[in-house]
Amino acid sequence: MPLAEKFKNFKDIQDFAVAVGAVVIVMMLIIPLPTVLLDVLMAMNLLFSVLLLLIVLYTPKATDFSAFPTMLLVSTVFGLGLNVSSTRLILGQGTAFNGRMVKAFAGFVVGTGGTEGLLIGFVIFIILIAVQAFVITKGASRVAEVAARFTLDAMPMKQAAVEAEYNAGAITEEEARKRKMDVQREADFYGAMDGASKFVSGNVKIGIFITVINLIVGLVFGMVLRSESFSEAIKTYASLTIGDGLLSQLPSLLVSFATGIIVTRSASDQTLGADVKIQFSRNAWVYFVAGGTMAVIGLLPGFPWYVLIPLGAALIYLGFRLQNLQRRSFAQKIADEKAKQKSQQTGGGPADASNIAPPDALSLELGYALIPLVDKEKGAELLERVTLIRREMAIDLGLIVPSIRITDNIRLDPSEYCFKIKGVAAGSAKIKMGWYMCINSGGVTEEIPGEKTTEPAFGLPAVWVSEENRERAERSGYAVIDPPTMIATHLTEIIKRRADEILGRQEVQKMIDSLKKDYPAVVDEVMQNFKLGEIVKVLQGLLREQVSIRNMVVILETLADCGGITKKTDVLIERVRQALGRQICQQYADEKQILHVLTIEQPFLEKMLESKADTAQGPVAMLDPVSYRKWMAAVSSAIASARNKGYNYPVLLCPETVRFLVKNSIERELPGVIVLSTAEITSDVKLEVLGEIKVE
Repeated sequence: MPLAEKFKNFKDIQDFAVAVGAVVIVMMLIIPLPTVLLDVLMAMNLLFSVLLLLIVLYTPKATDFSAFPTMLLVSTVFGLGLNVSSTRLILGQGTAFNGRMVKAFAGFVVGTGGTEGLLIGFVIFIILIAVQAFVITKGASRVAEVAARFTLDAMPMKQAAVEAEYNAGAITEEEARKRKMDVQREADFYGAMDGASKFVSGNVKIGIFITVINLIVGLVFGMVLRSESFSEAIKTYASLTIGDGLLSQLPSLLVSFATGIIVTRSASDQTLGADVKIQFSRNAWVYFVAGGTMAVIGLLPGFPWYVLIPLGAALIYLGFRLQNLQRRSFAQKIADEKAKQKSQQTGGGPADASNIAPPDALSLELGYALIPLVDKEKGAELLERVTLIRREMAIDLGLIVPSIRITDNIRLDPSEYCFKIKGVAAGSAKIKMGWYMCINSGGVTEEIPGEKTTEPAFGLPAVWVSEENRERAERSGYAVIDPPTMIATHLTEIIKRRADEILGRQEVQKMIDSLKKDYPAVVDEVMQNFKLGEIVKVLQGLLREQVSIRNMVVILETLADCGGITKKTDVLIERVRQALGRQICQQYADEKQILHVLTIEQPFLEKMLESKADTAQGPVAMLDPVSYRKWMAAVSSAIASARNKGYNYPVLLCPETVRFLVKNSIERELPGVIVLSTAEITSDVKLEVLGEIKVE
């Protein structure tokens, strides 16, 4: 049977090799090995430990070597298997044992020095065991334990920070997914290393146990079973025990060293050698001082000047070389900066202009004093609020708010922020960091001293108070707002008022594409009768009056019904509003389903309808200046009267034929007034007329 067919049930030949190797390693603990094979496997064990150490040294990040904990277990079991096999052969063969690797290590350490050589070998072996057990292994285990604990504790915060950056528009969805996966891999790696480090410490302990067994049992076997003298037995078994112990502990020491290095590496994207090079060459004065210190010590009586003075001179020379490199690097940096500035001043070539990116759809610029609000180490409160704003807008208005890019701007006042829509400022204000804005909500019992200001979102009078007066202000009935909440509230109101500017063709196309998966017939019919720009204008008209477009199915179905009748934007908006009548009424009715309205006298409505004129922005009422002033005065007076009665948000009610005209006529001076048509009122809503607007 061909070899390829034998492996057809395996995903890869490498997987088969790993599986066979794992079984062989376990079987080594039971099945005796010939001496030649033992030598080969011992050499492979030494080579494997050296490779592990080198791979760790050349790995930029610890998590890049995610297989290390598993390799640590494999190396430990492999070494123990070899140790058991060598013990079996040493005890079974005695002086006839011919393991070249064990004898070579024994001869290298013990030599031909007789008893003195044996004692020196034992001392070296004990020191090696002590260094590995009490220094390297213990330290690496402790570092791995602490790293695992802190990594697991910080995992939720890191993932939340990634989510906040994604919601703020700082990173893409793919990058956010990759970062979350990196956080998960890091936690898994250090958790595995916490347990895997115990393999190393256990290997050291069992190595000591096997060494003692080799020596004591070997003496018993030699003197009792083989009738050897004590000196002959101690020479044979002590020498072989030292060689076997060193051969098993040297690879273990290398693996322990690699473990210590990988768990002590800090976050870095470079290898250990690159980090050492960069961090040891940052300051040339370190080498000047160190070289001078060595030279001074070399001049003192009794010290080897022929060692210390040349060493000091070499350090001083190295300092001069580093200083020259730093000067050249600094000069090159200045030259590059000047070249860049010159290129910007001359305008560059045509290719430069083509690389200019368009302004962000939404951006929040902060003065440098407000940077702590988005600093992850200090909680990044503002990033969380921005995430909530986007969710709130999606629920309230059905508007998928684009990512809000948050940047610093040195041109702003240190305590100032500026919110921009498509690169144009839409609102700004100043904040006193560490202070709280207190707004009089109407139930204040005591005035609190502080710096007077104006709340930016609604223009209400307010006062800044310090942390010491915060509780006092709350007890006095003030609405106390911290800086992140103030910015978030301001951003929310700007987005609500300017929602129609934020919504564009690209956003609408995404909404339609998403809807097409479940409602293909509706989408196909609408797109046959309307262009994308016509749909966008209808949706913008709804958002302009704070009508949610979340129910896109009803909106598109209404447009499909009107497709063969009209394509006038104002007429389509009115038809969609009527289809969304229940939603609109629920938005403004009280908890008893009562809608408090102001009506308009019929003669003036007829006059407004007669003055109707079509423009590029839609129909408008071309009232003469005198009539317009009287009309605005009458509306303002009626609304003020309603508010005095406790109705803060009265609704103007008029026929559907003039609703668009009424809203357009008061939009500039009274932008927040709600205007509904009688066709939008559903049967389950009761009307309470507060009064009639009469224009004298």
